[in-house]
Amino acid sequence: MTKFKEIRPEEFNYSPFKLIGKDWMLITAEKDGKTNTMTASWGGLGVMWNKNVAYIVIRPQRYTKEFIDNSDSFSLTYFDDSFRETLSYLGTKSGRDEDKIKKSNFTVLHDNNIPYFEEANIAIFCKKLFAQEYKPESFIDQELNEKIYPNSDHHTLYIGEVTKILVRE
Repeated sequence: MTKFKEIRPEEFNYSPFKLIGKDWMLITAEKDGKTNTMTASWGGLGVMWNKNVAYIVIRPQRYTKEFIDNSDSFSLTYFDDSFRETLSYLGTKSGRDEDKIKKSNFTVLHDNNIPYFEEANIAIFCKKLFAQEYKPESFIDQELNEKIYPNSDHHTLYIGEVTKILVRE
């Protein structure tokens, strides 16, 4: 079993630009005893409402959205480059159609009933605080809206309080 150690958010010395935008992350939640995950490369880490937070965005058609919407918490996990192909697979296949976690050979662990993966280098656990769908009229730069949402499938923004961070020892 992989050994993790807990660190405080203030000790988290990783670039979110690299972790999220370049390396990608898995967003994982549980619903009715079933775990689902999706690969994401948009989101962030910071401070909101005097809390350490992570924010993620999920399009309405993604199966993982049902899991996030029906859970009070979720995890964000980050992996080394050797898992790039697996992350790509998990981002292109739907858990509606197959047990993609089983096919990925990832091992689901739980911390305080929040699912995450043993193969990860970093696991960030979040308690949901806020959710809001992006609205076309909220875009100041309408070109972004037109380019990113030609089918009007606007993301929902979720902000979660970071409750724990585990890093591989």
